[in-house]
Amino acid sequence: MSSLLRIKFLICLGLAVLSFGCGEQDRFTGGQGNVERPLVYPQTVAARPKIIAFGDSLTAGFGLSETESYPYLLQQRLNAEGYDYEVVNAGVSGDTSLGGSERAEWTLEQQGAKILILELGANDMLRGMPPARMKANLESIIKKAQELNMKILLCGMFAAPTLGTEYQQEFNTAFPDLADQYKTAFLPFPLENIAMKPELNQGDGIHPNAEGTRMMADNIYNALLPLLEK
Repeated sequence: MSSLLRIKFLICLGLAVLSFGCGEQDRFTGGQGNVERPLVYPQTVAARPKIIAFGDSLTAGFGLSETESYPYLLQQRLNAEGYDYEVVNAGVSGDTSLGGSERAEWTLEQQGAKILILELGANDMLRGMPPARMKANLESIIKKAQELNMKILLCGMFAAPTLGTEYQQEFNTAFPDLADQYKTAFLPFPLENIAMKPELNQGDGIHPNAEGTRMMADNIYNALLPLLEK
């Protein structure tokens, strides 16, 4: 993404921060509130190794049909390329790193879970959660996955400039620092070449539309390739 497009995207996120309207409890405890959470995940086939797509609305497919979500598209791409994996959509719209850490154990301990795609952090930023807390929550998820001998693809995100230079720097560096510390695969920005392009996004300017999500699925697939086995 060009510097100009990235700046515009961060400004858009900054406006979301200013209009989010969460209380003090939301800001410092994760603010799960009325976040939509699935009661059960779809039944899966134990015999196939699983890729757990673990994240927020970008993973869940906010504003899209199930067949337009990136985990579904990733499954189709894997099938077409001859990879025998089952992709599990464990995305929850509105989820934070805290919510992720609270559901990680029962989500990751599925039979046959081999790879984790970890995409969380944007809602922490929108709620103004201290980056150190977000980083600690993501770290707990990474550690849990590694205890289960799972390979990990960590997806990064950028903070809005309205939160200040110090916050922005601490937030932005949390993701590559974790990837380096725990030797995970790393995708700096899953919305590369998508963010701030009206034709690739929904009306909110943040969530990709069907075409943008297809590009996001390609970005994630390319970063996932080194972790795959045939």
